[in-house]
Order: sequence, then C-alpha cells, then structure tokens
Amino acid sequence: MKQPSHHQIATYLTDYALSELVKYVMEDTNCSIEEAMEHVYNSPLMPALQDEEGELYVQSPAYLYEMMNNYQRK
Repeated sequence: MKQPSHHQIATYLTDYALSELVKYVMEDTNCSIEEAMEHVYNSPLMPALQDEEGELYVQSPAYLYEMMNNYQRK
C-alpha cells in the first residue's frame, strides 16, 4: 500500500480541522452553517492554517478554535 504524501495528509487534516471549527462556531453562536463557514473562512487564522510548512493543521481543532477566537479579540 502506497503511503500518503505530506500534501495529502496536510489536506486531510486541514479539512477535518475546518469542519470542526465550523461546528464549534455553530454551537457557540447558534448561527447557520453558512454564517459559521463565513466566520471561519474569513478568520485571520485561515492563511496560517493553510500554510503546509507551518504545520498548524496538526493542532487539535479545539486549540485552533481558541486561537481563532484570540485573533478575533485583538
């Protein structure tokens, strides 16, 4: 069986983190999925999360959610 590439792993983990972040926003704010997605995807955290070299995607979604909220407060 062929091992997944670094890019494939990064993509999978980033997608998982994003889906969890959207869920957290929906739960905390009682907003729609569309509003939660807009909130997450427009967050200052997004460029850092999508940077494969920074490897932020390996952090837990809960940690990333706290980071996202801290960015928003500044």
